[in-house]
Amino acid sequence: MSITVKIDLGYEFNVKAKAAEVFELLSDVPTSVGHFPKVEKLTDLGDGVYQWEMEKVGTAQVNIQTIYASKYVSKYDKTKGLGSVKWTPVRGVGNALVGGSWSIVDNKKSTSIELSIQGEIEVPLPGLMKMVVAPVVEGEFEKLVDKYIANLVKRFGGEV
Repeated sequence: MSITVKIDLGYEFNVKAKAAEVFELLSDVPTSVGHFPKVEKLTDLGDGVYQWEMEKVGTAQVNIQTIYASKYVSKYDKTKGLGSVKWTPVRGVGNALVGGSWSIVDNKKSTSIELSIQGEIEVPLPGLMKMVVAPVVEGEFEKLVDKYIANLVKRFGGEV
């Protein structure tokens, strides 16, 4: 038995770094993931596909390790100062499906960044636990993404 926990997060923020620098970092998946907390291992599966293995969370008796793969596609239009990094879930790898996107807009004196993440995580627990477990899993994922964004903002010279 398992519980499916849905994740749907959206963030918007502005940083001091130039759009090209922001795009360069976010489109380089290993470098970008290097700012994400609690990643145990990132494996390049080729053709823009990366497998994420997160650290186990929980107690010794009850713990969850999220493993998934996503395919990344990046585009940047230097003349318009617009960039995007999109990732789509790869089925059949691990216990989660995660997709999302970065949108990058050059505002001349700053760069606007939007992050969108959607996912489903399979947690190997009985259905009766869903009301208790789902908010904990959602909260933990949100905390990791918040820390990721804080790390990126710091790397990009702070928020505007």
